[in-house]
Amino acid sequence: MNAEPRTTARRRAPLRATCAQPHACPRPVRMRVLSQVGYFAGLTEAELADIDRRMVALSWAEDDPLYRAGEPADHLYVLAAGRVKITQPTATGAELITDLLAPGDLFGALSTLGEPTYPESAVALTTTCALRIDPGAFRAVLTAHPQVALRVLDDVAARLARARSDAGRVASGSVAQRLAATLLRLATKLGQERAGDGTTLLQLPLTRADLAAMTASTPESVSRLMSRWRAEGVIDSGRRWTAIRDRERLEEIAAG
Repeated sequence: MNAEPRTTARRRAPLRATCAQPHACPRPVRMRVLSQVGYFAGLTEAELADIDRRMVALSWAEDDPLYRAGEPADHLYVLAAGRVKITQPTATGAELITDLLAPGDLFGALSTLGEPTYPESAVALTTTCALRIDPGAFRAVLTAHPQVALRVLDDVAARLARARSDAGRVASGSVAQRLAATLLRLATKLGQERAGDGTTLLQLPLTRADLAAMTASTPESVSRLMSRWRAEGVIDSGRRWTAIRDRERLEEIAAG
């Protein structure tokens, strides 16, 4: 059954719907999301406050770009509220979603960390607030907090190692395993639990091409698997949503 599931409407005060405008993000929100960033894990409140004062809170409306692939990499961002999609352009000019971000996620790039330009685009899926830091301010953070500098170095080294092993990992896992793992990751990060039936709902406009880009597969392979899993009752889906109905089965598939 492909009728769109009903969800309880929630009233909320939207952020100012303009692109990259200063936003009065509440201090408790800023401190909470900074504490969720791996670079800053375990820092004291005073240390987080020192980092916070070097960042600027900005808002974007739905569909506003935070940055575009190929632009100079001159900012890091911490998502404070809303949702952001990470996309990569195709040869035909289309944009494929390769990741979806939630509050507390760190994204963006800096040339000082080895990326002269942004490798992908970041676009607001909803009205969004993010904390942004420029290269000079980030360098000051690394100088004032050596433990953060060490974590950044570890992260750069880990990303280099992952880049070398990506091809091997893709070759070693089946498309079904990669797709199941991706759906589980998105469900954990962005899903809404529906009371009573154990279903996790993803209210996201994910196309088969988007899922293929996330799993190093093809839209045809993803479509076949999604159709099979829908028939088996593992998932359900509609135009702008996907529901995971049997998480245990999806975990078994991801584990191979």
